[in-house]
This record gives sequence, C-alpha cells and structure tokens, in this order.
Amino acid sequence: MLKIYGADLSTPANKVRFVANALGLKYEYIRISIREKENQKPEYLKIHPAGKIPAINDDGFILFESNAIIRYLTCKQKSDLYPQDLKQRSLIDQWMDFASLHVAAAMNKVVFNRLFAPVIGVPVDEQSLNDGLKFLHRFLPVVDNQVGKEGLFAGKDLSLADFSLLAALDAADVVQIDLAAHKNIVKWRNTMQQKDFYTKCYRNYGEVLQKMMAAAPK
Repeated sequence: MLKIYGADLSTPANKVRFVANALGLKYEYIRISIREKENQKPEYLKIHPAGKIPAINDDGFILFESNAIIRYLTCKQKSDLYPQDLKQRSLIDQWMDFASLHVAAAMNKVVFNRLFAPVIGVPVDEQSLNDGLKFLHRFLPVVDNQVGKEGLFAGKDLSLADFSLLAALDAADVVQIDLAAHKNIVKWRNTMQQKDFYTKCYRNYGEVLQKMMAAAPK
C-alpha cells in the first residue's frame, strides 16, 4: 500500500494528501513529528536523506518533493488532473511552479515567523517576514487575475496547479493574511475547501492547529 509521510501542519505534505484523496487512492498516512525529531532518525533519513517531508513509499518506490510526488501519482493513474497533452501539461507546470516558487515561498516566510517561531522559541526575523508580505502583495494579484479568467488556476479544468495553490494558501487565515481584496481567489478557495479531497483531511488548517496546540504539553 502507498505510504505518505507527512505532518498535519506541513502544507506540502497536505498537498500530497489532497491529490491522493482526489485520485481515490488508498494509503497509509504516517505522521512524522518534527518536534520529536523523528525526521532525523536513521530510518527516516533512508527515505529522505535531508529529513524533509513529505515523502512516499509506493510498494518500495520511494519519492520525495511534493510536486514530483503529485505528478507521479497522477501519471500512474492516468488522471486528467495532469493531462497528456504537452501544451496543457506545460501550462499546468507553469502555474504549479508559480504557486510553489512565488506564492508558497512567500507564505513560508510569513508562516514561520508568525506561527512557528513563537512556538519553538526563536526570534522573529522581521526582514524575512516583511519580504514574505511584500512578495505576497506582488504575486497575489497575479493569481487573482489568473483564477478569474476561467474559475480555476490553469484553465477551465481542475488540475494539479489548483492543488499546489490551495496548499500554498492553506495557512493564510491562521497567519492573518487577508485575502478579501482578491475576490476570485476567495471564491475559488471556498469552493476547493468544500471538496471531499480537502474535507477528508480536515475542515480547515486552523482547526488542525487548534487541536495540536490543545494537545501540546503545557
């Protein structure tokens, strides 16, 4: 059976779960505790030599990096989420990369400094935080315009690009990123968060955070 290694607050790991759910795949979800440094144990380093998540083990085939994983899973299933047509696929790749390299990269700066830094007791990097906010201010209008064209991120059909963007923005509410000015993104995001592939993971990212904070040692 497919094994997915992740953590509930890892948006790249959740991206893989969203796609696996959308594909109707049966899988074992294995939580890796970063707090407990399970990602640095020798047995996990055999799966991912850098100790990062997510990763998968598909009956002995090990793969990491979330975009590589979701491409693999959809290609294996011959899913229309990643169509065979070269031009369609290239456009999906283009927007997947945009979501990962620009939106998610900016979000990660904000998420780390507003959410994780206080939890693990490290100083907030104000320069990094401000850079993240600046990049989001620059790139979210581009995303909003693109989503507004046909209602989805890479055209009129649901694709891997949508999953990449959904994961990238999943923590927006928790870290006080106000998306209200981007009405196309808000409408698209609300629709995506009602889909079974999302609700099979959780109702929203904030719910997971609250549960984890409540269960954390005082």
